[in-house]
Amino acid sequence: MRAILTTALAAIVLAATLLAGPPAGATSRIKDLANVEGVRQNQLIGYGLVVGLQGTGDTINNSPFTKQSLQAMLERLGVNIRGQTLRTGNVAAVMVTANLPPFSTQGTRVDVTVSALGDAKSLQGGVLVITPLLAADGNVYAVAQGSLAIGGFMAEGEAAKITRGVPTVGRIANGAIIEREIEFALNRLTQVRLALRNPDFTTAKRIAAAINDFLGMPVAEPIDPSTVQLGVPKEYTGNVVAMLTEIEQLQVDPDQLARIIVDERSGIIVMGRDVRVSTVAVAQGNLTVTISESPEVSQPAPFSRGRTQVVPRTSVGVSEDGRKLAVVREGISLQQLVDGLNALGIGPRDLIAILQAIKAAGAIQADLEVM
Repeated sequence: MRAILTTALAAIVLAATLLAGPPAGATSRIKDLANVEGVRQNQLIGYGLVVGLQGTGDTINNSPFTKQSLQAMLERLGVNIRGQTLRTGNVAAVMVTANLPPFSTQGTRVDVTVSALGDAKSLQGGVLVITPLLAADGNVYAVAQGSLAIGGFMAEGEAAKITRGVPTVGRIANGAIIEREIEFALNRLTQVRLALRNPDFTTAKRIAAAINDFLGMPVAEPIDPSTVQLGVPKEYTGNVVAMLTEIEQLQVDPDQLARIIVDERSGIIVMGRDVRVSTVAVAQGNLTVTISESPEVSQPAPFSRGRTQVVPRTSVGVSEDGRKLAVVREGISLQQLVDGLNALGIGPRDLIAILQAIKAAGAIQADLEVM
């Protein structure tokens, strides 16, 4: 009896699964669709010196900023070299960049990228000397120092050289220590704004509706296509993090603009799922011109005073490969549109021209963006 009940239950579950069918649309979490306004990274930049290079650093005479920086650093360390001739090739001036994560605390570390500023050939084996990193407000938020890891290399001899990757750019994992925090009292906020990564009126409205249904009260409203404003309910006062943790897991079906992206340089074409076309006929043909040279040797008659000459012979042919008209029906799906265009047997370059021509005829209900 237990085996029969188990089999019947499995059959019911299978039937319910088949009747349910596939989901109507692909949903995404609010966490993947929007950012919390104010929770963001900040860019840091600094200027420093990399030492310990094996003769691949800046040419001091050609890089005055490297010379001045080296002199200033040595003077701070008690070494006076003013008026002296410097010939070292083991030093390079670099720009140091990093991103300060949100809510970073003092003492935590972040990665930094080091890029050569002068005519250094390689930063391999170099060590970045202590470098302060500044934000847009001019304050120092981190200090960087450490050994560089280079992704490329360079080797050369007397008559040849080889380079792989970019040896003048390196990275220091956990190379900067945060010295100053950016204050942002998230739990004290009375209103939270969600910034959509892909602005859209419909998506903003759906996000607000999902939040209101979850909280059971109308606290969220779309302000514009890229912003949803959310008032903090009383039960979440002083605990905004808990509210955001629950809200960001809500599922929303995002909408998008019907768009076709074309990159003429690489021949890449990307079409959105909502691209539709009106009924249109398309034909494509190629014009081929063939020129062949077959020179012939002209020999004079025996015992004559003539000379042997090469006589040019040129044949020119023109062929036009014209394909028949293909009808693209109105209101077809993206898959049908792709299948119809592929049936013409054309390459990406010709397909780009056809899409532009269909758009010029007003038969594509989509935004055609050429990069």
